[in-house]
Amino acid sequence: MGGPLLSQRRNLVTEIPGPESQTLMRRKKAAVAAGVGHVVPVSIVAAGGGILIDVDGNSLIDLGSGIAVTGVGNSAPAVVEAITRQAQLFTHTCFTVTPYDGYVAVAEKLNSITPGHHEKRTALFNTGSEAVENSIKMARSFTNKHAVVVFDHAFHGRTNLTMGMTAKNVPYKNGFGPFAPEIHRVPTSYPFRDGLGGVEAADIALLQIDRQIGASNLAAIVIEPIQGEGGFIEPARGFLPALCEWAAANGVVFILDEVQTGFARTGDLFAADDESLVPDLIVTGKGIAGGLPLAAVTGRAEIMNSPRPGGIGGTFAGNPISCAAALATIETYEKDDLAGRAREVGTIIDEVFSELGESDDRIGDIRGRGAMKAIEIVHSGSTDPNPLLTGSVAAFAAQHGVVVLTCGTYGNVIRFLPPLTISDDLLREGLRVVVDGFRANSQSQFTDERNS
Repeated sequence: MGGPLLSQRRNLVTEIPGPESQTLMRRKKAAVAAGVGHVVPVSIVAAGGGILIDVDGNSLIDLGSGIAVTGVGNSAPAVVEAITRQAQLFTHTCFTVTPYDGYVAVAEKLNSITPGHHEKRTALFNTGSEAVENSIKMARSFTNKHAVVVFDHAFHGRTNLTMGMTAKNVPYKNGFGPFAPEIHRVPTSYPFRDGLGGVEAADIALLQIDRQIGASNLAAIVIEPIQGEGGFIEPARGFLPALCEWAAANGVVFILDEVQTGFARTGDLFAADDESLVPDLIVTGKGIAGGLPLAAVTGRAEIMNSPRPGGIGGTFAGNPISCAAALATIETYEKDDLAGRAREVGTIIDEVFSELGESDDRIGDIRGRGAMKAIEIVHSGSTDPNPLLTGSVAAFAAQHGVVVLTCGTYGNVIRFLPPLTISDDLLREGLRVVVDGFRANSQSQFTDERNS
């Protein structure tokens, strides 16, 4: 299933962080900008399967995949081989100076596997943020309109334009404005909190678009099919198709941001496949290249071709080593049926937390698809967000050798993004540690803190 031949077991030989990791954290504080944070204060020296090994010799269970990046496992052999082979040939020429086969081959592959059978084109970039920003450039160029609609709880990146598209203020936006104009935010579908069906929620969003913006001014609608940083919010069925149909009927480019959901993560190769969505443009990244920086915009040829030559590109965009890694990574997703594996992972996560939720009503919601799952944590007897408990459970997991990530507009969601190559036994062990974190934090403790 890929990765170095590391023992696939959790093993703690020091406290977390150990002494050598603490040394690195001191060096980081002295050398790295304070705005570059970290989740777990350990220094990783090797990784593979579902295990991360730190400099102190601790083996931690990885339930984050570097934020949905290492879906094929860390240092997957096919990816390492492809990287090595390309690095021995050349590391860079800049595709916009002297093109090479790898970039074209990745574009051909994405054109063939992304949703829809229409004629497509692809452009490659370095990061998801950069790809999202370029998708807006293409939509504006094609429509000759400027307004862009995004949604509550959205996350689209950290560049100036994508910060404006992102909903959450701290830590992503506060103090960094002013932001790019003509970004308009409308309500999304959040079944746990709004109780609405998909079509009903879409009607509310579309009415606001019609009344406050107008289709004649709107270049694009941009949405994550399952919101990532916003809390792994999966819209009610029918919401996304209604938006897509309205966009097609009104000359608006419909853009799916699949940076986090793409490449087998949700149990389909792309999350769009679940409701047979065919977006005009699809943005991919994260899991595309086995850990190397690469992102892409793929979509209808007439939209992709609308910017003039030279209007799209970048010095490192579509780096040849990243392209080689991407081809090997995508082949691994397909050959090893990692979409099917993601569904198996999701079933295990559902099983573990459904059982916990029967006895602990602080598990407000269990949601997501495939190996992109989350639990929303609330105060007992209510739907009020409980970020204190969320942080305590995540910290407990880290101290006991399990890496988990939190997210959500209210800071009360734990998300699970394990490598798709993780074993059932290792996954279950990691989830048990998270369950232990709930049991170690009594309900009365957090009721007292809430009322203080």
